[in-house]
Amino acid sequence: MIRHTELGIHPFERSRQLKRLLDAGRIMLGGNLKLKIYGKINCASGKRMKVENRVFFESEFEAIANDFRPCGHCLRREHKAWKA
Repeated sequence: MIRHTELGIHPFERSRQLKRLLDAGRIMLGGNLKLKIYGKINCASGKRMKVENRVFFESEFEAIANDFRPCGHCLRREHKAWKA
């Protein structure tokens, strides 16, 4: 799990580092640390969260291992299975 705030001090620096990690395939999912929800990087719900609450995962397995649940918007199928 990588916290967004660990990627740099300035927003531009964080943005560049995030792009590098995405291009390298080291980040596949994003999550909300306070709500313990993970979802796709391009999810509208994830784009609205505060930087200090945002975390990134390399895989779904890593997110589940950190006790996060699937997003009900972008991962509907996984969310239904989690809910059941």
